[in-house]
Order: sequence, then structure tokens, then C-alpha cells
Amino acid sequence: MTLPEYVQTGPLLLAVPLAALAGLVSFLSPCVLPLVPGFLAYVTGLSGGDLEKQRRGRMFLGALLFVLGFSVVFVLISFTAGAVGDLLVEYQRGLQRVLGAVVLFGGLLLLFTPLWAQREVKVRWRPRAGLLGAPVLGFLFGIGWTPCIGPIFAAISAMAFTTGNGTRATGLGLVYCLGLGIPFILVALAYGRGMRVLGVLRRHRVALDRFGALLLIAIGVLLVTQQFQPLVSWVQFHLVSNFQPVI
Repeated sequence: MTLPEYVQTGPLLLAVPLAALAGLVSFLSPCVLPLVPGFLAYVTGLSGGDLEKQRRGRMFLGALLFVLGFSVVFVLISFTAGAVGDLLVEYQRGLQRVLGAVVLFGGLLLLFTPLWAQREVKVRWRPRAGLLGAPVLGFLFGIGWTPCIGPIFAAISAMAFTTGNGTRATGLGLVYCLGLGIPFILVALAYGRGMRVLGVLRRHRVALDRFGALLLIAIGVLLVTQQFQPLVSWVQFHLVSNFQPVI
């Protein structure tokens, strides 16, 4: 079994799973996880009682439109980062160190910032509640992302920059959006069970937050020390090139 060439080439081999994990960490962040029921109620236009009745079709559509809304923002930012990396390829090594330092600082900030201080950015204007407003609310969510999502997505943007390619960077942004958006959709499809799972996750929010911070610190260190690409090469040589299918 051979991975697609665009995944094997360059830093994407390591960046793709990191982007998916970063999206999931963003969903589990203390600025997003507690707000999931409210988001679902708003984008579907359903009251708490209707949500409890699990009107799955409407909830799925509302969650999907919400996810598409913020995906537009994050994918555009990723594409721009990759395109800029292509234009500044001769300065890429130095800029990679700078971006790595920013990501490292963001990770340290998250690690030592109390959870109560991590508040979401307030958007004063909100679209009309319901399906029509769902993609608009998602778009606003992407523009005014919360402080604990910002540093995480900054790491994805830094990795997108290192690809030096707008198309690859776009793919990286899409993977991040899948990691962030699929949990929203899964909760919408199984609201009752999803709320119980979210309750368990909220009880471990400190550990989850610290894991996200350590992930950022690791990415930042790899970028600053210029070890991101060597690590990709090692993974490609030792794991991918010698990988054999079980059947």
C-alpha cells in the first residue's frame, strides 16, 4: 500500500495527521466544548426540548452548514499562508524559525494561562437563528475564533507556510476543518449520547487543554530547530517506504 505522492512529498506526511489532531484539540478546547449545545440550538433554530427529541435531519444539516461556514475562513487562510510561502521561498528557513517561535510562545501561553482567562471573542452581530443563519454564524466563528483556537490554528498556518504551495496548504486547512468539524456533526447525529460524552470530556478539560498546549510546543520546537523536515524524512524512510499491507 502506497500513500498518495502529494502526502509523501514535503512536510505534508507529518503535517496532515498533526492538522487533524489540532482540529480535534480545538474542538475539545475550553472555549469551544462547553458551547457546543448552544451552537447546535442556534444553528438549527430548535429549543432545548426539540434537541432532546433528536431531530437528527435538521440538526445534521445545521451542523454541516455551520462547519462549512468556518471551513471557508480557515481554508482561505491556509491557502494564503501556502501561497506566501511560495513567494518567499528564499527566506523560508528564517521565517519558519520566526513562525515556530510564535507557535512556541502560543503553546507556553496556553500551558500557563488559567482556563477562566481563556474566553471566546464576542461577536456582537449575529445572524438569524436557524438553518439560513448557520453558515453565516460559522463564518463569524472562523473570523473571531477564540484565543485558545487562535494559537492552535497559527501552528497549522505555520505548517502551511512551510509547504510553499497553495494547493497543499489548502488541503492542510481542509484536514484541520475536518478534525474540528466532524465532532460537531457526530454530536448532532447522536445528541443524547453526544451530550454524555461531552460531559465526560468537560470533566477532563484541564488535561485536554494541557495536551493541546504541549502539542503546540512540540510543533513550535520542530519549526524553530528546523527539525520538522528531517523528522518527515525519517518517518517516510522508516515507516512509509517499508510499509506492507496486512492482506
